[in-house]
Amino acid sequence: MTDTASPRYKAPPDRELVPRAMVRAMAALVFSVLALVSLYVHAGLPLVATPPEAPVILERTVFLKGEMSGAATVLGADGTLIGRLPPDKGGFIAGVGRVLDRERTKHGVPLNGPVTIIGRADGRVSIHDRSTGWGADLMGFGQDNARAFVRLLAQ
Repeated sequence: MTDTASPRYKAPPDRELVPRAMVRAMAALVFSVLALVSLYVHAGLPLVATPPEAPVILERTVFLKGEMSGAATVLGADGTLIGRLPPDKGGFIAGVGRVLDRERTKHGVPLNGPVTIIGRADGRVSIHDRSTGWGADLMGFGQDNARAFVRLLAQ
C-alpha cells in the first residue's frame, strides 16, 4: 500500500539560497541607477550616446506588406512591384512590416501607408514611418538585415 494522499513535510533549508545582503545590494543598485537616470533627464542634459547625424544620400518611399510566414511584398511609391520575397528571403523585411502594422494599429492610422528608407553618407540605413513617427536605425539588427533594405534602396 502506498501513501500518496498525504503530503510529506519538507523541512526548510538550513540556509538561505540567496543571502539577504545580496538582495539588498541589488535593490540598492537598481534604485541608484533609476535615481541617476531620472536626475539626468530632469536636469535637461544633452544626449551623448546618440549616433551623429550624417547627410542623407539616398531616400526611397515604399509600401511594405509582411506576412506571418516571412514572405514580404514591397511596392514603390507609384505602386509598381519592387520585390516579392518568399518566406526564406523576406523574413526581416516581413518582420519590419508586421512591426509597422502594429504601430499603425496602436496609433489608429491606416495600415497601408508608405514608409521611407533612408541611406546616409556614413553607411547607416534607417526606416521611418511619417504616419506614426516610428523609425528604426537598421544597423542595430545586423549587417545582413540592413543589407536587405540597402538592396531595396538600390533598385
